[in-house]
Amino acid sequence: MKKHSVGRRLQRRLYEALGHSYSCLFVNNPTITHNASKMTGSDISHVLKEGELEKRSDNLLQFWKRKTCVLTTDSLNIYTDTQKKNKSKELKLQSIKKVDCVERTGKFVYFTIVTTDNKEIDFRCSGEENCWNAVITMALIDFQNRKAIQDFKTRQESENSSLGQQERCKARAP
Repeated sequence: MKKHSVGRRLQRRLYEALGHSYSCLFVNNPTITHNASKMTGSDISHVLKEGELEKRSDNLLQFWKRKTCVLTTDSLNIYTDTQKKNKSKELKLQSIKKVDCVERTGKFVYFTIVTTDNKEIDFRCSGEENCWNAVITMALIDFQNRKAIQDFKTRQESENSSLGQQERCKARAP
């Protein structure tokens, strides 16, 4: 059995457990490719989803402000304008602990992103077809898996090099 098919089945189960359609992951949107050509540097990693999200402001009145967002394999980029010229925030996936408090009320899906320093950022999106929370969750899981594999390989390489060094020392000893 292929490894990626097991991963796909796990993704499908997670989406179904979250109450989302698995197909919402694969957005067939020709503007993504067009808009990706306007992005710079780290933004270009791999665009998973882009569109509008509403973010609750941090001030006393806590208004919901519409933001243009682009989720890549490494970060969630939040822009103040639809042309993506003014980036107001970049949430690196390494700084996100979890996506929490998913709630559906009326026409909105509400969710909270919890960062590694325990800061909570509230978002909402309209309707079932957007399912931002599920796509962010899957991107976070994928990022954590890639990081765990890289850490494992690094640890394995350092162990192998230290074993090789010990064997060389034993071979030199009289």
